[in-house]
Amino acid sequence: MSRSHLKSIGGTAQLRPAALSAMPGFVFIALAACFATLAALPLPAQQTQLSASKVATPTTGATSDRITLEDAINRAKANEPAFAAAIAAGKTAALDRSLARAALLPSVAYHNQYLYTQPAHGASQSANASASATTSIPRFIANNSVHEYTSQGVVSETIGVQQTIAVAHASAAASVASAELEIARRGLVATVVGLYYNVLAADRKAAVAQRALAETEDFTGLTQHREDAREAAHADVVKAQLQQQQREREFADATLQSKKAHLDLAVLLFADPHTPYTLVDFTAPAPLPGREEIEAAASRNNAELKSALATMRMANLDVTAARAAYLPDLGLNFNYGIDAPEFAVHGPDGTRNLGYSATATLDIPVWDWFSTHDRIKQKTALRESAKVALTATQRRLIAQLDEFYGEASVARDQLQSLDRSTATARESLRLVRLRYSAGESTVLEVVDAQNSLVATETAREDGILRYQTALANLQLLTGTM
Repeated sequence: MSRSHLKSIGGTAQLRPAALSAMPGFVFIALAACFATLAALPLPAQQTQLSASKVATPTTGATSDRITLEDAINRAKANEPAFAAAIAAGKTAALDRSLARAALLPSVAYHNQYLYTQPAHGASQSANASASATTSIPRFIANNSVHEYTSQGVVSETIGVQQTIAVAHASAAASVASAELEIARRGLVATVVGLYYNVLAADRKAAVAQRALAETEDFTGLTQHREDAREAAHADVVKAQLQQQQREREFADATLQSKKAHLDLAVLLFADPHTPYTLVDFTAPAPLPGREEIEAAASRNNAELKSALATMRMANLDVTAARAAYLPDLGLNFNYGIDAPEFAVHGPDGTRNLGYSATATLDIPVWDWFSTHDRIKQKTALRESAKVALTATQRRLIAQLDEFYGEASVARDQLQSLDRSTATARESLRLVRLRYSAGESTVLEVVDAQNSLVATETAREDGILRYQTALANLQLLTGTM
């Protein structure tokens, strides 16, 4: 058959009438099979109906990353700006402590200076002035010579109570910054853990909605089959169809919630929130530690308590530093080098220009118009505020410890009950369906059993999420995560 006999238009094939009579029978059979295959292919704009057999999840794909909880926390640390700011503040506080320590040590400088002063007697001012007087007597009596060269090594040291307290204050500030960094880290971890478990729970709820939709589709088929066999009324089919439509809407909502949960977590983990990924699920919830172990860890590792204690220490040091302003400061200075009319080790007459000088200065405060007194009152007021904050932190720690441990204990105890309820609801649905197939129960009983199973499965996923969240909060409070 030549190409002139076949003409393609828009993806279909048309045969010219002249060629139809010349074709054998098997050609017609082959062409008919090709046309049937082309007609069966879906068009690009064709929309498929929502079905329980296919779920479009944002985490599927051959190139998606498998993310564990630890991976998610590490990725969030690298992408969260508030945590990066806390890291920068911690580094700055550590450098401030190094600067305060360096201020206690002597400073060394190499001082070089050239001074020129107008001569006291110029050549035109006095005819009897000698050449040496013209070049060596300065116009200003405070200066040593017309030409003066200074090249000295200078060692300076200031000894006082305030400098020593400044080091302790900088150390306390570094402790506060370290505690605040830990608070920021735990806050970020709490956010990531909450989103991580929320994604897992949303995926499980989507799976529950998918199974419920498949169950209603199967039950709708059963009611139609019984209606065709004149074993059930058409009202059973209508009721089953209404239940199926409700399950379709619930499945669509569950899928949407799963996508939203994935996007919320992806904002913290990836540069592109649309990056596909999957989460590593937990096989079983972790056990709950004992109350004594929790209390001991909380007293040792709670970041808020450490921050409050370090802040209180800083407030005490501020008061001490303010009171130290009443005490004198001792300044020591040692110079070694040259300070001569010529830049040389020896003068024109052979005099050695190299030498040293030392000074000691004691500054005793006498009167400052009550500035030190007022500064002490300021620091004392701030110390009282820090003391109140410390006691409030201690009370809040005790309350949160009781709250989180009680929440985790109740959620753990309810998990077994939720498992039994789910198994019971599943068995109840199976028995009711068997009775309905035998004509011994009504469609309302089947629908009620379906609703009970969906409710118990959803409650079980909520219970797992509740326990995991409470356990994570308890671990963050005690510093074990």
